[in-house]
This record gives sequence, C-alpha cells and structure tokens, in this order.
Amino acid sequence: MTQVWVNGKVVDAEAARVSPFDHGLLVGDGVFETLRVYDGRPFAWRRHLDRLEYSANGLGLVAPDRAILQAAAHALLRANDLQEARLRITVTGGVQPLGSERRDTRPTVIVAASDVKSVSPTISVVVVAWTRNERGATAGLKTISYAENVRALAYAQERGAGEAIFRNTRDELCEATGSNVFVVRNGELRTPPASAGCLLGVTRALVLELGQELGIECHEVAMPVDALADADEAFLTSSVREVQTITQVDGRALPNAPGPITTRFAKAFSALVARNIDP
Repeated sequence: MTQVWVNGKVVDAEAARVSPFDHGLLVGDGVFETLRVYDGRPFAWRRHLDRLEYSANGLGLVAPDRAILQAAAHALLRANDLQEARLRITVTGGVQPLGSERRDTRPTVIVAASDVKSVSPTISVVVVAWTRNERGATAGLKTISYAENVRALAYAQERGAGEAIFRNTRDELCEATGSNVFVVRNGELRTPPASAGCLLGVTRALVLELGQELGIECHEVAMPVDALADADEAFLTSSVREVQTITQVDGRALPNAPGPITTRFAKAFSALVARNIDP
C-alpha cells in the first residue's frame, strides 16, 4: 500500500486525512515543489528548497525546516521502495476560516511520491488564448492554484498536443502549464525572463548554466509569442521532462526536431545528473 508523509508521520495513503477546512483545499492557499528522484536520491535538493521557501514567503507562509523535509522524503522513498520517482512537497495555509482570511495557525505539510512515468523525448504544443498575468500577486510563485493549468492542458490534449503554451498580457511568450520554454534562433538560446511572469524552473536555471559550459550563447529576453512557431528549434524543461524537444506548434512542424542545440543540452543535462545529484 502506498505511504505518504503528513504533518510529521508516514501513513497509508488511504488513511491520510486533511481537514475540510484546510486553506489549500478551500482557496488554493499553498505552495509546492516537485523533484525527480534518480536511483533513490532526489535531484537538486538545495535549489528546490530555495524555491519552496521563496514561494512560501511570497504567500506569507513559513516553509518547514529543510532537514525535516529531507528526512521525510528519504523515509517515504524507503517506505514505498522507490528508486526512480516523482517526489512532491506541498505546504498549505492549514486549517482556516471559510473564505480568504488567514489566521495564525499551523501549516499542513504533505510529502508524497510515485513511480515516474516514462516521458517521451518529443512533444507537440498548442498556444492557448488565455494569458498569464505577469503583474499578479502570485506571478513567479509555485502555488497549488493550478486550475488554469488543468484547463489549458485539457484544451491542448483535446487538439492532439501534449502541452499548452501561455502568453502574458503583453502577448509575450511566457511558459507552459508545468514547464519552461526555450527557443533557438541563429544558434542562440532564448527563454522568457522573470518579468514575463513565468515560474523560474530549477531545470531552466541549470540549462542556462550549462549553456556557459557548452559555449552556447543564452539570453533571458522578452519575445513575442510568435517567436515559438518561428524558432529553428525549441524545447521544454522541467524536473520530470528534463529537456524535451518540441516538434510542432499549433500543428506546424518545427524545422529541426530535435535540433543539434537541443540535443547537446539534453545530453549535457543527463551528464550533469550523473555527476552531481545536488548541483
């Protein structure tokens, strides 16, 4: 039976309980992180916990002690006998009054894990009409308020694509529902900056650093949303996807999929995982 860690205890998933008054359930008041586990070891702990704390601070929540979270994760992976896995840490506002008001109370903390599904090296995407608000209160925070993502991903899947791409309110390229987007033009790698309203992913940051090692010029720069369909190459990044080639945008094939630069980054990322579990 699957085990989860809830507020300090490893319990059977079927026996786990969260209050119906939990603010995460009621209003989406919470943050989370998803880590890829390789050979029983979570990848990039430091960076993920840095971002968890950043997101929690952005919502006015207090992230749990890092040592507690790491001990919980390792206990959970052992309890479920998981070696290659997806690990998720969720922190919510805890039990609160009905509505948006938040009082000083203990947060709810959940650590869960599952087998990681095989991810295709390639994917097709569609650009949705809905926008990210780059000036919103939660812009750049990894919150559990994912209803927009659920709706957009369903829209993409209904059209035979695997991921949805958001623009922001300025019609600039922003991000996908659960990943960052990169485009290649004339041998240079480009990705939307924080000011575009995207979540700054851990894998995104590592790819930008790998660009220096590979001698490939990388830029965080605002781009029109059409830059994706006009790219020479393009790819998505996330903890579970790693580096995933985009083959089509709105049904239109990209000229290089996978292209040489995408291939170099995919190989370099795999090599990084093999040599350093916490870069």
